[in-house]
Amino acid sequence: MSYPVPAEVAGQARAAGPLESPWLWLTFAALAVACVVGTILVRRRKGARRCGIALAVVFVLLATTAGANAGVGYVRSGTDLVLLLQRGGGPLRDLGKLFEDEGSTPGTRQIRLGGAGGPAVERMVIADPGNGVPGGRNFVLLPPGYTDAANANRRYPVVYLVHGNPGGPEDWLTAGDAPGTLQRFSRLRALPPMIVVSVDLTAGHPGRDWEGLDVPGGPKLESYLAGSVVPAIDRRYRTVADRGHRALGGMSGGAFAALNIGLHRLDAFGALLLAMPYDVPDNRRRLSEDPALLAANTPRDYLSRMSFPQPVAAILTAGSEAPGDVTTARSIADALRVRGQQAAVRTEEGFGHTWRTARASLPYLLAFAAGVFARPRG
Repeated sequence: MSYPVPAEVAGQARAAGPLESPWLWLTFAALAVACVVGTILVRRRKGARRCGIALAVVFVLLATTAGANAGVGYVRSGTDLVLLLQRGGGPLRDLGKLFEDEGSTPGTRQIRLGGAGGPAVERMVIADPGNGVPGGRNFVLLPPGYTDAANANRRYPVVYLVHGNPGGPEDWLTAGDAPGTLQRFSRLRALPPMIVVSVDLTAGHPGRDWEGLDVPGGPKLESYLAGSVVPAIDRRYRTVADRGHRALGGMSGGAFAALNIGLHRLDAFGALLLAMPYDVPDNRRRLSEDPALLAANTPRDYLSRMSFPQPVAAILTAGSEAPGDVTTARSIADALRVRGQQAAVRTEEGFGHTWRTARASLPYLLAFAAGVFARPRG
């Protein structure tokens, strides 16, 4: 069972944000051309010529950045920029913190996003030095009404989402637009309320491609997620703390992490939500010194042989413009079905291996998870 996704929710998830518009990079390109023309016209005035060249270079860089962003969909709006500031250091991080308040849950900070009717977003730092994680910034999206007195005894299922590589936990709030998607679902009353957690698997190094692995001599990110993040969320929030009401998902490298960790931890997660997944780790060099460890973290190898003491349901999505992703998604789904597990595949038309695909997929991932959560428990 999967809940239907309203056309409004699907359409908004596919729509480009204001900073993704092709008109933006075209405007910058036109300004660069204008600066070049102006520089030629004033070529005998040395100071003006230098200024014109400098401006032309700036506009070319802006046009290039805006053009890339229009295709990848990493920054949609000014709000996205504010959240991404928090990933920086020094004054940039301090500027981002101006948009935070004390969270409703002790030990958290609430991020001001969107208007009324959307999820409350709390930033929760979960440190696990024993597993090599100095202080993961995990974002918790609470459904509307969570803090109302009428819901004081209500508990909620949880979806955990993992960012891609390189990247960070802010990405599901910005490029993935999880708050906007949840707000639209809530306004239309089209999906039962749930808690969504954007997990930090960077181990303090957003540029590293960890893939959610327990890395020999490095951070133990699978152990961190399953052993530290999930219990911390269950302690601090009113969750339905069982595998049947817990889903794990991600995009690209985060989808690999979700697939690998989810198959290792069947006792913790009952659903897998995989956008643009792959089943062979890119980090083979980190594991290659131990062939057994490499095999144990390569789903393409072990999935066909593993047993399923608890069932798992998976949805896999890919962009039609990335045929390799489509093939891999279908292959993983087939392997799961052979082992008697439920697996669905969805193709997002017109998109490639980008955050725009993950954003367009998110409503269907959440709807699938809600269907799993609604199943009667034996």
